Amino acid sequence: MMKLGALLGPVVDPEANRFIANQARQLEVEGFQSLWSAQAIGRGFMMTDPFICLSTAAAVTETVALGTAVIQVPLYHPLDLAHRIFSLQQVCGKRLVVGLGAGSTAQDFDAFDRPYQSRFSDFLNLTDTLKTVLAEGRIHAKDLTPWSTLVGGPPLLLGSWGQGVSRAAESFDGWIASAHYRGLEEILEAHRRYRRSGGKRAIVSTIQLGAGTDLVQLRDQLQCYAEAGFDEAVVMFLPGAPGPGQVRALLP
Repeated sequence: MMKLGALLGPVVDPEANRFIANQARQLEVEGFQSLWSAQAIGRGFMMTDPFICLSTAAAVTETVALGTAVIQVPLYHPLDLAHRIFSLQQVCGKRLVVGLGAGSTAQDFDAFDRPYQSRFSDFLNLTDTLKTVLAEGRIHAKDLTPWSTLVGGPPLLLGSWGQGVSRAAESFDGWIASAHYRGLEEILEAHRRYRRSGGKRAIVSTIQLGAGTDLVQLRDQLQCYAEAGFDEAVVMFLPGAPGPGQVRALLP
């Protein structure tokens, strides 16, 4: 049976103190099975840093899985990123999964003075190093000395399209398909390719809900994902969206 998760944020009211904490609590009470944090920088709106967002959610929830969808690897030094992941893993425990990606939006890279055009090759090189550090706690003479219970790191999922779908099946613990820019048929076809390549966990994320969301159409969309064999669907509540209880009721 397909699980239902939700992206935390965005915080649309700067006066809404503890918005992330309160939202995380509500979504867990409503029966959502996972909470996720996306990463976006310099796009004309503010998103809470994923590591801070999930640390907050971990502190106020007990049962939900927690994940990033997704961290843009080329924005980090690989040992800095490994240290952050180990730290977040210590806070979240076994509830944590980490979605990684190469990035899709130039503004994010411009904000951090990182090269955008080389993001795919940079992602492959940096991820190789990251995986080594997470698996061993070190690389060459650079030793992060993580707590022993964290060595090995959390499950790593790849958020990608194109050739990345097969790479997710072959080299990662799962695949995250963003529904933000892709239509239903394109997502279902990519999922078929993922399964043919031997892929394991498959998540469709960033199903945006707003003031114009039709709950009947959303129910049908979620049912299509479930029938196709997705393990989880992750929705994103925008201003004016239906309430979490209404959305949760769409899946048994």
